[in-house]
Amino acid sequence: MLEAAPLLVSAATIGVLHTALGPDHSLPFIALARARHWSWRRTAAITALCGLAHVGSSVLLGLAGIALGTAVFHLERIEAARADVAAWLMLGFGLAYAAWGARRALRADAHAHAHAHADGTWHRHTHQHHREHLHPHDGGAQRAMTVWTLFLVFGFGPCEPLIPLLLYPAATAGLAQTALVIGVFAIATIATMLAVVFASLALAPRAAWPRLARWQHALAGLVIAACGALMTAGL
Repeated sequence: MLEAAPLLVSAATIGVLHTALGPDHSLPFIALARARHWSWRRTAAITALCGLAHVGSSVLLGLAGIALGTAVFHLERIEAARADVAAWLMLGFGLAYAAWGARRALRADAHAHAHAHADGTWHRHTHQHHREHLHPHDGGAQRAMTVWTLFLVFGFGPCEPLIPLLLYPAATAGLAQTALVIGVFAIATIATMLAVVFASLALAPRAAWPRLARWQHALAGLVIAACGALMTAGL
């Protein structure tokens, strides 16, 4: 165990830094939790589920590569291709969500109308278009699609440092040490995602202007799209 200690410390350190320094690991959850009014429990469950997909896909690829004797260079090429797919998926999802949010905000805009009566009196009243056209069964399907799209994006998103820095060195020391390294890295990654998300939600103020609150879904989509754009640029 003492011989494994440096590798385990490295796994924890890399997991924390890799996650904390990558805004794409937390900003989508922060934006959607605020826009969709997720509870703390729901936010934690969705964040942890996506974090598990994020780590698990790279672990499976790395273990398959080790079992097949695949060179690190080839695995890194596969990881790079997966990163490109994840980036474009996140960008596309963000833009689509922003467009949906903008349409929802515009339909929710209250309009005032003047009505004149035969006796010469008149009055004004307001209405909101989205209340006339919104179907109650749309919400659940849309929420589920949002969560599973995030899961898909993070499933494609690779943990870049995991395979070359951790799995190959651990594999030379046996199965038990490999499992320990994977466990430590996964816990560090998911715990950091949760910590950053909850700290940001607790500290970030809510929208101070009611009219801005109408655009919270559109703004959330733009935040996610920005993360995808940064990923496509290799940042």
